[in-house]
Amino acid sequence: MRLGSGTFAACCVVVEVLGVVLFLRGFFPAPVRSSSSSKHQAEPPAPEPSAGASSNWTKLPPPLFSKVVIVLIDALRDDFVFGSKGVKFMPYTTYLVEKGASHSFVAEAKPPTVTMPRIKALMTGSVPGFIDVVMNLNSPALLEDNVITQAKAAGKRIISYGDETWVKLFPKHFVEYDGTTSFFVSDYTEVDENVTRHLDKVLKRGDWDVLILHYLGLDHIGHVSGPSSPLIGRKLSEMDGVLMKIHTALLSEERETLLPSLLVLCGDHGMSETGGHGASSTEEVSTPLLLVSSAFERKPGDIRHPKHVQQTDLAATLAIGLGLPIPKNSVGHLLFPAIEGKPMREQLRFLHLNTVQLTKLLQENVPSYEKEPGFEQFKISERLHGNWIRLYLEENNSEVLFNLGTKVRRQYLDALKTLSLSLSRQVAQYDVYSMVVGTVVVLEVLTLLLLSIPQALSSKAELEVPLLSPVFSLLFYLTFLVLSAVHVIVCTSTESSCYLCSLSWLTAGGVMVLVSALLCAVVSALTKVLVRGKLLSKNAAHSNSRWSELDLLILLGTLGHVLSLGASSFIEEEHQTWYFLVSTLCLALCHDIYRNYLPGDDCEPQRCLHVEGGFDGATPALQDKNTSSAVLELNRGCKSPSSLGTLRGYEKWMVLASPWVILTCCRLLRSLNQTGVQWAHRPDLGHWLTSSDHKAALSVLAALSLAVIFALIQRRCSPASKVAMALGLLGVYCYRAAIGNVLFPWQQDNKDISKGILEARFVYVFVLGILFTGTKDLLKSQVVAAGFTVKTVGLWELYSGFVLLAALLLRPHNLPVLVLSLLIQTLMAKFVWKPLRHDVAKVTVMHYWFGQAFFYFQGNSNNIATVDISAGFVGLDTYVEIPAIFLTAFATYAGPVLWASHLVSFLSSEASSSALSHAGFCYALIGSFPVSAYIILVTSLRYHLFIWSVFSPKLLYEGMHLLITAAVCVFFTAMDQTNTKS
Repeated sequence: MRLGSGTFAACCVVVEVLGVVLFLRGFFPAPVRSSSSSKHQAEPPAPEPSAGASSNWTKLPPPLFSKVVIVLIDALRDDFVFGSKGVKFMPYTTYLVEKGASHSFVAEAKPPTVTMPRIKALMTGSVPGFIDVVMNLNSPALLEDNVITQAKAAGKRIISYGDETWVKLFPKHFVEYDGTTSFFVSDYTEVDENVTRHLDKVLKRGDWDVLILHYLGLDHIGHVSGPSSPLIGRKLSEMDGVLMKIHTALLSEERETLLPSLLVLCGDHGMSETGGHGASSTEEVSTPLLLVSSAFERKPGDIRHPKHVQQTDLAATLAIGLGLPIPKNSVGHLLFPAIEGKPMREQLRFLHLNTVQLTKLLQENVPSYEKEPGFEQFKISERLHGNWIRLYLEENNSEVLFNLGTKVRRQYLDALKTLSLSLSRQVAQYDVYSMVVGTVVVLEVLTLLLLSIPQALSSKAELEVPLLSPVFSLLFYLTFLVLSAVHVIVCTSTESSCYLCSLSWLTAGGVMVLVSALLCAVVSALTKVLVRGKLLSKNAAHSNSRWSELDLLILLGTLGHVLSLGASSFIEEEHQTWYFLVSTLCLALCHDIYRNYLPGDDCEPQRCLHVEGGFDGATPALQDKNTSSAVLELNRGCKSPSSLGTLRGYEKWMVLASPWVILTCCRLLRSLNQTGVQWAHRPDLGHWLTSSDHKAALSVLAALSLAVIFALIQRRCSPASKVAMALGLLGVYCYRAAIGNVLFPWQQDNKDISKGILEARFVYVFVLGILFTGTKDLLKSQVVAAGFTVKTVGLWELYSGFVLLAALLLRPHNLPVLVLSLLIQTLMAKFVWKPLRHDVAKVTVMHYWFGQAFFYFQGNSNNIATVDISAGFVGLDTYVEIPAIFLTAFATYAGPVLWASHLVSFLSSEASSSALSHAGFCYALIGSFPVSAYIILVTSLRYHLFIWSVFSPKLLYEGMHLLITAAVCVFFTAMDQTNTKS
């Protein structure tokens, strides 16, 4: 069966996506779990140790607090409470920290630092899996043992106001709740007022035991304006007033109760310097944890500095405070300051319960648990504890009893820290079987693409794909039988859960058939390449082609980038790699142009390229059937001055200056957004523009950028699309003015700030109108005689619609990124690719490189924290999942998407009929290679220290890049099919 190069590449990438999904399913594992039933069946607590004496403490200790109020302020950084902002904007909280009856801590949140996994960590005490960052958008019910479920089972009455994630995680657990969406980040006032409005009534009532208040406004301000926004201070002052109201009400109520109350102030995660979160920077993982209760006596002059603890420690502390069993999967340990005021026997009882729970979890997850230091410390502590109980029951109140108790307590605390650390390191159990199968599929697809290069990039842009011969071959059946046998052995012998083993036999058999068929296809392609290589070797002497500097740069740059992904520092600062590559590419193009303008003596005029001839779809070497196997031998030979000699003076000088102009643009863009890790904290032009003192400058820059965008885009649009584009860009400015980012000339300051819903929807109308016009032109090109012209206009209008959507979603200070992207595309298309007549492979690789560079020019990085989720709610008055996900993804990947769509438009208007097929294959190859190589690298580094903080986020980004590659290849195939029909 003969397939076009683009169609074949699209099919390969789709199969590769399936392999990557399977690999991700195995790589992002399930954290350590107790083997006990997930239905939270009550187990008798461990009895108090005794050494020859009978103990009467065999039940759970009674609660320490009558009521617990948890105030969770989303994205509350530790310095917002313990730093200068806390002193300035939260005076009552600062008083509690410095002089009140409280204990303060800096709680470290493990990545991913997003809301849902952090709530799970706070309530279960376990370390959530990294894949929870994806499930954060739609939280399923939490089946794991947790404090909320234990409290409900014990008859506690729980009330929740705030983030609806609590209601999703714990359905039917609350006697009263009022959920607010956590994703509509444009709202930072009503979302908190809807929580506070319940306080006056609920604090006067006595029909509850646990009150949970989750405030989202601070997080929303961070996403929209960053941590330096003046709105941060106002919000902190508002939260300080809420804490004072709650604490005062609890103190007045304690006069009528026997037990004190507990007020917990905490954050689920922090906030990066750009306002996001999700990664592992210090600002994102450091959160305040404040325990306030009249039970915590404090003497005058007692200075308590915040201690560093883990977020998972709160679950065990809350469980002890409420008189509940500690969650089975908790890896945290009790915060000892919360119980240090209790008698020695109670202290040791609490520590013993926590140590027994951690020891059981260790036994169920570590085969050689007896050799663990924490287990040995536990046994020693339990033996000493039994001796202390014997002395205590003998009513020995001597100093010996006190000293032994102090020693036992210290031994328990050491054992708890050691056990907690050991279990935290055992955070995951990889599904190696799924990882191996996924890796095999990905490598088979990559190998098939590499072996298909000679045929795919030939002048015909077609290749013979054997579909029947591999299926009916002996190798296929042998491979299938072997894989099936391996599958049966793995699924019947493994003790851990495997995703593939949980699938039906029919589905698992389909995976085995796919792997077997791909292997046979690879063997068939390899055989053809070897046979063809022998035939071509006889004519090798006739070939005098050589690699150009640009060819070597493309090859070495691609390989160098892939190799750099093996180091965590290069992943954190990957933007530097792409900045270097595009800058070096500009210098190589400059050398290419000057060599063309000032040729050497060894050039042969008859082999030179001419500008009048149009744009070649494939290289001269590829158009010769006899040399079709040397597909990467691009642009051999020199070019004569005649290729530039036909240009007029203005055009000639523009050709000579274009690389330098592009290089200057790239340098300016590097100063706009500091990204990565090492230098992300340094001030940049973006921070200067977004500060409230420079709103006028930002307004002028945004207006000029929108005007330049229109000037660069409108030249090839239809009259109707020009009008729509002009009105749409005007609507973009009105939207930004409505939400307070920029000012109108007649405004001194934005006092009437709205959500800009009407203005954004006004722009969406024109975006959809332009996209509809472009789609109509593409369909029209199939039936009219002048189909090529109509199709070219249609593709450009689709591209224009994407540009208008990007202008709406990008932050106003990032509009120059869009402007310079369009400018670089214009210069490259008119003054580089056309005069030099670069082949399709080079043009495709250049588009891919610039697309990756502009991904980072936007301010993105390989940290999840740089994802601007506020873009997903432009024009929405409530959270709608699918549009929000699409808009957020488009805003994040606007650079790669716009450069890929420009590639389609450019090749359709300038190149030969086979160009789109060649480009689709090249794009698939250049997009698949890094993903395939990175999967191998990350598998070998899965026990690396930074596997979850650095390598795993990059793996998710690579998966998204592959999805974009698949979409681009499918679009290339569709456009190539329309070319064939027309």
